[in-house]
Amino acid sequence: VDYHEDDKRFRREEYEGNLLDAGLELERDEDTKIHGVGFVKIHAPWNVLCREAEFLKLKMPTKKMYHINETRGLLKKINSVLQKITDPIQPKVADHRPQTMKILSYPFSREKQHLFDLSDKDSFFDSKTRSTIVYEILKRTTCTKAKYSMGITSLLANGVYAAAYPLHDGDYEGENVEFNDRKLLYEEWARYGVFYKYQPIDLVRKYFGEKIGLYFAWLGVYTQMLIPASVVGIIVFLYGCATMDENIPSMEMCDQSYNITMCPLCDKTCSYWKMSSACATARASHLFDNPATVFFSVFMALWAATFMEHWKRKQMRLNYRWDLTGFEEEEDHPRAEYEARVLEKSLKKESKNKEIAVTFAIVLGVIIYRISTAAALAMNSSPSVRSNIRVTVTATAVIINLVVIILLDEVYGCIARWLTKIEVPKTEKSFEERLIFKAFLLKFVNSYTPIFYVAFFKGRFVGRPGDYVYIFHSFRMEECAPGGCLMELCIQLSIIMLGKQLIQNNLFEIGIPKMKKFIRYLRLKRQSPAHHEESVKRRQRYEVDYNLEPFAGLTPEYMEMIIQFGFVTLFVASFPLAPLFALLNNIIEIRLDAKKFVTELRRPVAVRAKDIGIWYNILRGIGKLAVIINAFVISFTSDFIPRLVYMYMYSKDGTMHGFVNHTLSSFNVSDFQNGTAPSDPLDLGYEVQICRYKDYREPPWSENKYDISKDFWAVLAARLAFVIVFQNLVMFMSDFVDWVIPDIPKDISQQIHKEKVLMVELFMREEQDKQHLLVTWMEKQRQKDEAPCNHHNPKACPDSLGSPAPSQAYHGGVL
Repeated sequence: VDYHEDDKRFRREEYEGNLLDAGLELERDEDTKIHGVGFVKIHAPWNVLCREAEFLKLKMPTKKMYHINETRGLLKKINSVLQKITDPIQPKVADHRPQTMKILSYPFSREKQHLFDLSDKDSFFDSKTRSTIVYEILKRTTCTKAKYSMGITSLLANGVYAAAYPLHDGDYEGENVEFNDRKLLYEEWARYGVFYKYQPIDLVRKYFGEKIGLYFAWLGVYTQMLIPASVVGIIVFLYGCATMDENIPSMEMCDQSYNITMCPLCDKTCSYWKMSSACATARASHLFDNPATVFFSVFMALWAATFMEHWKRKQMRLNYRWDLTGFEEEEDHPRAEYEARVLEKSLKKESKNKEIAVTFAIVLGVIIYRISTAAALAMNSSPSVRSNIRVTVTATAVIINLVVIILLDEVYGCIARWLTKIEVPKTEKSFEERLIFKAFLLKFVNSYTPIFYVAFFKGRFVGRPGDYVYIFHSFRMEECAPGGCLMELCIQLSIIMLGKQLIQNNLFEIGIPKMKKFIRYLRLKRQSPAHHEESVKRRQRYEVDYNLEPFAGLTPEYMEMIIQFGFVTLFVASFPLAPLFALLNNIIEIRLDAKKFVTELRRPVAVRAKDIGIWYNILRGIGKLAVIINAFVISFTSDFIPRLVYMYMYSKDGTMHGFVNHTLSSFNVSDFQNGTAPSDPLDLGYEVQICRYKDYREPPWSENKYDISKDFWAVLAARLAFVIVFQNLVMFMSDFVDWVIPDIPKDISQQIHKEKVLMVELFMREEQDKQHLLVTWMEKQRQKDEAPCNHHNPKACPDSLGSPAPSQAYHGGVL
């Protein structure tokens, strides 16, 4: 807190006075060991906690306990065996075993305090609940002297306060550290050494709140579901390896006896080349372009649908366990910026279109780089350089794309926030949802545009020898390799996916926080170098937590995983090992995020939530889009459909022999345009009259030379038919999975119904007890009224005016 500016001091005085009026207790500590910073500690007394718990409709445990429906028979034995098997990988925290009893919860009410277990008032509201209550009061308490009138968020934005945060339970490491939830989380959750254990989700929720608990629960379910996907992906990859030597098209491409001379890859500087020189690429492409990849695409579409259904059921179980089944989010307070209406909304669309245009401009720049680099390398005198042109250009272009994607990711995050601020959403929830949607759109385009180019555009608009398509009249469009673009798509996808994971995890999530922590350490040491180490040991909890990084929300964590989910599902037909690399990354990611939350961040304010919000809709959208994209990848990017068409329509013996020759068209070198023919046509040692290129066109000796042949239309029709059939079939199967698996587990729905019945019984019993007490009291009153007049019952003795006699009334204590 800056105590040197009078204006801010006046604002703080008014705000803190309003907090006192709201019932909070404040304790100031201006004599701290952090230079220029003072602290205000806030305490919520019991009556305030009860008032706010009733206002927020917090469900609290009652005195009533009941038996949970237990499984019986064979299912019970199976669960018992599974429990024993998984016991070594369970975290050593309380209540990790299935419970047979559950406490009945009910929204807290001060009128019904007798229903709740108030034997220990100090622990009735845990630290997570207390922080939620206090922050709710901080948000709605106004300060009229502030620029905006709404609560702590405005004061923080205007620099009146430097930070507002709940305290951690204590230290998490050290010999004499007292046992606390933070230390337990560090030991059983936030260390890489426990990567093989389940997460203590209930303890995470107890310490950080439901919203963060749901994120880690979702991440755990997603990581678990990657295990079967990884196993199937490895099997598909091994199938490709096992059948590589049996692939007839790649064998024909590698056979030098065919002596197929290919047309130049660029104008003038590039010469003719032998198809057998692309042997390695053709053999490698079979690893990812084989019949098993079609099966894997169908499997992954069903996997995505199953994952979403599994998560919905898991989420419902957590809602029941965390007493959120009846919870509905109420209307949030209006944002301060909404009240001010600083800027107009009209700037939004124009700016957004410009930023997305930046991505397409960069992709176009990389395309020109690839074309010009290929031409430059073709002029090199070294045969080894010329023979590795494709590998060199592809690798360097992908690395450039990766660097640009990582840099623009950070830029687009800031742009999305800026665009959302311009819109001035009314509530924090609306602000967060709009921010997430914009950031996702920008980062989606940024991450996947280079991959979309290779998958669906590269080699599609090349033209033909003698009539090529040019960019800016100078750069000839790129061609796919004779084996197709699928191998290059695999390289592009794998490098971008792995590069983002390695660089973002190691540099951004590990390196940068450690660097910031080291800078803060040096700054504090410079402020008090003489007694720095001693002062660190004497610091209070709030001083230690102030030096931690502020919590910036879950959006970056979710965004990283959602983009990864896109890599796993959208182009899985080209890279079956994507789920495996995602699994290995996530095993580290869970512990990395856990360690960050426990050791490096200030404790976030606990926020109640019953689902993962807009992220679920984004996941469903990606899952639906993945079906369409994989259908087009199999149909148009791979050679799966052309091979089927050739086998059943053109092959003489029903095999793939002759397929390569069938997909190549012929070109008479005398038809080259002026200035485009190779400058060194004798580079192969013989004169070339006919060269071949990959396309379905009429030969130069035909009447309609170089026109599109009927084979092209046959293949195109088959490709479109496959897209329609594949898409509808997989969509139907996904919807069937969605329909078959109920959203709410049967046992949970039974337990929820049982809770409602028990709650009705509890209130009926309470009402009966009240009526019984009332009847008993009335009976006693009636007996008193009917009693004879004597000194034991002076009320029954009226005076002449119909009221008790004065002497008798005084004797009875009535004045």
